[in-house]
Amino acid sequence: MGKWQYLIAGAGYSGQRILDTLPPVAATGLRRHEDEQPLHSIIAADLDQPIAPLPAVDCVIYTVPPAALPDPRLQHFLDALSNVPRRFVYFSTSGVYGDTGGERVSEDDPVAPKTDRAQRRVAAEAQLQSWCSEHNSELVVLRVPGIYGPGRLGLERLQRGEPILREEDAGPGNRIHVDDLVNCALAATDPARPAGVYNVGDGDHRSSSWFASTVATLAGLDIPEAITMAEASETWGERRLSFLRESRRLDLRRMYDVLRICPRYPDATEGIRASLRAGQRTATVDA
Repeated sequence: MGKWQYLIAGAGYSGQRILDTLPPVAATGLRRHEDEQPLHSIIAADLDQPIAPLPAVDCVIYTVPPAALPDPRLQHFLDALSNVPRRFVYFSTSGVYGDTGGERVSEDDPVAPKTDRAQRRVAAEAQLQSWCSEHNSELVVLRVPGIYGPGRLGLERLQRGEPILREEDAGPGNRIHVDDLVNCALAATDPARPAGVYNVGDGDHRSSSWFASTVATLAGLDIPEAITMAEASETWGERRLSFLRESRRLDLRRMYDVLRICPRYPDATEGIRASLRAGQRTATVDA
């Protein structure tokens, strides 16, 4: 990667951790609001509107979720590029595969998005594939499952005592610790890794109900009440239900063999423990 210049578009939860991993002289972040004392250069811009021209960079890592179909945010970003980056890394979602009833899916399987957000991601993937092909830019698409890590364990919901879905109604899960996602993103910027589509994840397919119960146990909280899908459908919002109604197992062989990433937390239990420890350290510093 040498002396490449990077632009992290969407320096939020995952994007900021990617930015923090890169040298300040080599990376710029883009987000809606500028930090008071950022270590890296930050461009404050609202991609819901046309934005000013962006600095020339060698590589883009784009994590901004689509706002609509077609996605105006992505188009505004592409219109603002002052050069064609050599490589473009795009964060998509594993939701593009739709519901496979828990069956394994690889990057070669057709997409079958059922939700609006997954349909927007499929359209954004196609938009970028067309743009990168036309402009001779290498595109890497990371199909990302649920992201967890420090500050993103659902502790607030558990502390409120909200119920979880009973194990009998919960399908297999797909998730990734944010630090493993950062490693995947950085590997994807390496020109030695082939461009293309990669599923990423930890390979731990235990359910979201197992995950919530494990977080509660390790955090010293009460394990939530488990309810049926029928009961959940009466009280939970459609967005939350849509995640639970779909199930699949991501095939990660291309991540291991081609992207050459082995997750640091293949056992989500250890990822949860590490996330809780990190959260405690942050609380101590902020106290």
